[in-house]
This record gives sequence, C-alpha cells and structure tokens, in this order.
Amino acid sequence: MDSRSLYPMNRRELLKTWGCGFGYLALAGMTTEASTSFKGPLAPRPPHFAGKAKRVIFLFMQGGPTQYETFDYNPELVSAAEKSSGNIMAPACKFSQHGESGLYISDLFPHLARQADDLCILNGLHTDSPAHPQATIQMHTGSVNFVRPSVGAWVVYGLGTENQNMPGFITVNPPQLGGAQNYGSAFLPASYQGTPYQTRTGTLPNIKNPELASDAQRKQIDLIQSLNKGYLKKATTDPEIEGIIESYEMAFRMQSAVPGILDLKGETEATRKMYGLNDNATRGFGLQCLLARRLAESGVRFIEISQGNWDHHNNLRTRMETSAREIDQPMGALIADLRQRDMLRDTLLVWGGEFGRTTNGQNGDGRNHNNRGFSMWMAGGGIKGGLRHGATDPVSGSAISGKVHLHDLHATILHMLGLDHTKLTYRYGGRDFRLTDVHGNIVKEILA
Repeated sequence: MDSRSLYPMNRRELLKTWGCGFGYLALAGMTTEASTSFKGPLAPRPPHFAGKAKRVIFLFMQGGPTQYETFDYNPELVSAAEKSSGNIMAPACKFSQHGESGLYISDLFPHLARQADDLCILNGLHTDSPAHPQATIQMHTGSVNFVRPSVGAWVVYGLGTENQNMPGFITVNPPQLGGAQNYGSAFLPASYQGTPYQTRTGTLPNIKNPELASDAQRKQIDLIQSLNKGYLKKATTDPEIEGIIESYEMAFRMQSAVPGILDLKGETEATRKMYGLNDNATRGFGLQCLLARRLAESGVRFIEISQGNWDHHNNLRTRMETSAREIDQPMGALIADLRQRDMLRDTLLVWGGEFGRTTNGQNGDGRNHNNRGFSMWMAGGGIKGGLRHGATDPVSGSAISGKVHLHDLHATILHMLGLDHTKLTYRYGGRDFRLTDVHGNIVKEILA
C-alpha cells in the first residue's frame, strides 16, 4: 500500500482531537516534494502558458437534459418525426434566434437567451456510457471504470488557488449519483479534493469549534506548532511536517473567512431579485448561482453547482417547463453579473449533464438516454460567444459534426486555464496519470 494513503485519516483524527475545526479538510494529504522553504499545496502556481481563464464554474444538470428542447436546434427532426409514423418525436417546444449572433435557443430559456452572444453551444458531445452513475463519474473524472481524480482536483493540483483562506475546490449540493468520486482527489494528495457544501444546512462542516473559543484554540495550535517546529529543526527537511504546520494556520484562518463569504446579507435587494431569490421556483438554484459568484470573487479556483431532476422519460413537456424555469433566470443573472463585474472574461462557465436524450419518443411523451450525441454550453474565459458548434443526426441522434468527446472537453477546459493536458500529470503506481488518460484534443474552433 502507498504510504500516502495512510495519512489522511490520521490527520483528520488528529485535528478533530485537537479541536482545529474545519481544518482537517485542508490538512488531509500534503505535497511529497521536499523544499527548504515550504509552500502549502494550495499555493498559487504558474500555468504552463498564459491562459484566458483563472477559474471555472461548472453548472451540472444531473439526469441528462434533452438537447432537443434546450439548445440543439434541429428543424430536420420535425420532418423526420412526420415521416416516422410516431417512432421519432418532434421537439416539444419552439426555438428562436437571439442576440446579434442569431443563436437559436429554446423558448424555455428567455433569460439565458439574453446572453446569447456570450454562449458557445456544443451540439456534438458524446460519451461512453448511457447509464447515469457511470456517465456522471466519467463527466467528472474522465473515467468510467476506475477511481480517478475529479477535474476540479486536477485544476487545483495544477494551479493552486488564489485565496489561502479558502479551499481551492468547492462543490455546492454535489450530485448524489457517483457520490464523493465526483469531487474526490483519488491518488492525488487529498488537499486537492472538493469541499462539499449543502445549501439546505447553510454551513460548511467543522467550520466552527463547538468546544473552544478562538483565543483558546489559538493557544492550543501554538503549542502544537511549537512541537512540530522543534521536530522540524532536528529533521532539517520533512515535507510532511512542513505541510502540517502550514495547514494548521490556513485552517485557523478559514474559520473566520468562510462564514463571511457564504453570508448573503451584504447583497442588495436588486441582486437577490435578479438571481430569483424572491421566487420559490428559482430560489434554490438562484442561491447556488449567487454563491458561485461570491466564491469566484473570493479566489476559489473551481466551483461546481448542481441541479437534479433532468431524467425525463415521460411527461416531457410539463417537466421541462419546470426544470427550465428553475435554472433559467439564475443562469442569466450569473452571466450578466460576472460581466458587469468584469469577471466573465477570466471565468469559464460550463453547463451540461452526463448525457442527452434520444430522438425517438418514450412513453408517449418522453425521451430515453443518449450518450452518442448531446448538448452543452460554455461561456466566458476565452471561449468564442454567439457560436453553435456541432450537430446531431435527426434520426439516430448521434453526433455527426463538431464531435467532442468528454476527453476533448476536459482538454479544452484545462487549455483555457493555461494547462497542457498532456503535461499535467501525476506519477502513481509506476506510471504518469493525467485527466485525459491517453486521449483528448483541444476544440480549437471554439476559442476566441
């Protein structure tokens, strides 16, 4: 067994015992690179080249949104449905052109449509599995069959984070299918894993010590630090001890920094209304979008927000109206808010689910799983706006042009951050691993 796998639980238990609150999340797993002047594992690191984006916000739609009622304008599907004697289902809603680019967007998304000139719609996505759990894990880690680090963990491993008082990767209401693998670090040091946050509880776990006041906790940490520094002086160089020393300090700072960032009291009523926090239908996802903006402002490198209930095997028209309404206004607000704060240019937004839906109908008013062709969109962070890239076949539903595999998507995300996906590697088990394995091509056509 790799000795590194023994450390995280020991550290977590040690910090729980000494009352360091939320710190054990930051402490678990340290860099194995020795140095005379230790830098924490989350310290900012230069990219391979100058990237357009500094951070990522991933809007994940669990369940597989139908592309034919969202962003894949496919008029040939209508004629194919008329000729198929009911085997093929025509789109359940209309599409209209928006913005100077004339981008086609479903009428279910009137707020997002106002941001059409910032959207790059990818209609040629494809992935390897039509099963929800496997496809969800592959979307997040690049692998169906093996436990691998999540894309957020790879990003933080490559770049560190801009705020040493915050985790580098935060996932808000993480998707249930796939569990912790969706934000885990696998064989990467555990400090790169995502920190889950549930909006229903309104707090991060272990953010406050229930037993000790801040001044008493500070004295306790100082005692531990003096012992650690004494040992380090004798050892001269010990990256594990150096990491523990740094992580105690960061964990202590996080206890005061995190609550303020998650507190929305400072937001204006106009902002709250813009994100839909005053409407029962949009409040849930609106809160996530507003938190994503605040976390991005605070220097968090990778942020994921999620929304479920996109598995529409029946009652498609009604359920799509509900699902679209829940996210439309908050997504439009997030893009507009980032733009007015001059953050859209260096914030990469990625929207999508684990796969899409079939052209043929199911249960009279639904669509089945389709991993051979589906839609996602990207915005900001150096991505070309007002662009539709790729298409699906109106009969088979397979991607037929502008084909983008998930490995290509991951390679492109890393590229926008200034990371070469072939060089962002970690040696484990005798070989160099990377997010894209031995695959992946940058989708150059969508780069601004």
